[in-house]
Amino acid sequence: MKNREIFRRGSFDRPLFIITLLLFVIGLIMIFSASALMAAEKYHQPFHFLIEQVKGAIIGFALLLIIMMTKRDIFRWSAFVLSLLILCFVLLSLCFLMPPISGANRWVKLFGMSFQPSELTKISLILFIAFYLEKKKDHLNEVKTILPLMAVIGLSALLILSEPDVGTAVLILFISFLLLFIGGTKFRYLVAASVLALSFFLLYFLHLPKEDYRRQRWEAFLAPEEHRERAAFQILQSKLAIGSGGFLGVGLGESTRKLYFLPCAQTDFIYAVIGEEFGLLGTISVLVLYLLFFWRGWKIAQKATSLSYQLASYGLTLMICCQALLNISIVLALGPTKGVPLPFISYGRSALVCNLVAVGLLLNISQRKVNNLVIK
Repeated sequence: MKNREIFRRGSFDRPLFIITLLLFVIGLIMIFSASALMAAEKYHQPFHFLIEQVKGAIIGFALLLIIMMTKRDIFRWSAFVLSLLILCFVLLSLCFLMPPISGANRWVKLFGMSFQPSELTKISLILFIAFYLEKKKDHLNEVKTILPLMAVIGLSALLILSEPDVGTAVLILFISFLLLFIGGTKFRYLVAASVLALSFFLLYFLHLPKEDYRRQRWEAFLAPEEHRERAAFQILQSKLAIGSGGFLGVGLGESTRKLYFLPCAQTDFIYAVIGEEFGLLGTISVLVLYLLFFWRGWKIAQKATSLSYQLASYGLTLMICCQALLNISIVLALGPTKGVPLPFISYGRSALVCNLVAVGLLLNISQRKVNNLVIK
């Protein structure tokens, strides 16, 4: 008996695809609800943010379908994985040559279009870790094997932290270390890397000036009532929005907190608008969809036919679900405010396109099966 991998086109994980569609549709409805008034005043078009999100969705779903139907093993194709990683480093570096937006260098603008490279970097790094760990699995716990991988992870996090984007940098490190653990890296290496990362972040925050917004957000999280007029304003408005929604909510489009009381209503705090308009029932329903997404992603990983497929599936699933959990935690005042969007739901074309690419990769892996051949 000999095991052979085959690609069964059309046998993709349908529940995962349906869950993704449901989250996306919820996102479109809530983006319009949260942004229509502001868009009408600012752009003289209430559908502005909705239209822009649909444009991103067209690109994202096209890439999802192309990737899902690709028979070639791009996960173990060294030229593809390394080229994508190098491209991400180039784009992250280009961010610092672009004019800052709201005091941050997170976007690359080319040919009239803007793109946030950190979103693609998350996917690229996951694919690289999966590729590298399978390639080096026989020498995984040698220092000469671990150090180059840690250097790539560290450089990615450092570039994103410098934009600055603390939330994404922390998320990248967390997912990377989890993948290393799942891939069989010795625990002592991970502990050493974690201590080093925590020490760096501690020094980073201690050297921030008192007037820096990142430091103020931490102080607002620890003592919100003392900073209610400034740094804690968003989170207090978010809690008011969710609290006023009750069990069933005030109704679609009836939110009052989104009317200039809740900044970033269509992006980082869209979950609060869901809570106000659809109540506890709405927020729990969205949370259940993310739990179902996690379950299907985990199933794909468990059935994967190689280590690289397995690690890529775990990483992509964790990327989306951990980001969702982080966003929801922030909205519920369980963590300091960070600019982390809610996957598939928050407004943001770069995030939407890259999350749909991640789903395409998961669906591609789900079509790779083991065919048992009898050799006479």
